[in-house]
Amino acid sequence: MAIRPILYSENPLLRRKSRKVQRVTEEVEELIQDMFETMRAANGVGLAAVQIGVPLRVIVVGIPEDVEDPAAGTTLSLINPEIVRASPEVEEGVEGCLSVPGWAGNVPRHVEITVRGLDRKGKPVRMKARGYLARVLQHEIDHTEGILFLDRATEVWPVEEGEEEKVEAAAVGMGPRRGA
Repeated sequence: MAIRPILYSENPLLRRKSRKVQRVTEEVEELIQDMFETMRAANGVGLAAVQIGVPLRVIVVGIPEDVEDPAAGTTLSLINPEIVRASPEVEEGVEGCLSVPGWAGNVPRHVEITVRGLDRKGKPVRMKARGYLARVLQHEIDHTEGILFLDRATEVWPVEEGEEEKVEAAAVGMGPRRGA
């Protein structure tokens, strides 16, 4: 396992669609381990493979225990994730991003989504998510499409670099963390 460097928004790789994983191999499993380690080291709640320079459709999520949300403590990885259903109800929420340090913004997201993909062993999974987990999943799936939260934000504002986590944390009622 290794902590990998995180790409920043000016890197053109972040604006390209990531490729589907054709076969879940040992290398993909190692990638997922590295992604979790990198996300945790950066105090993030989510990370897409493209954010560490690997343009594959792989995401990891780790919702902290101290989040005031039913998904508190959820940890998951998804390969080739896609949203197959989204509620018509949309809610704005504050987001930051590990690839966009120094910025936060209000981003409208569906309140509930259904996502399908593969687990780390290559088995099909389908899950429903609400609230903060749904927001984080949408944010990470956007990364696999070459979309940054800035593209969806209705308002953005500068924050002290390293303070993004405090802004997002305050919005969802949790301790300090960085965005996805």
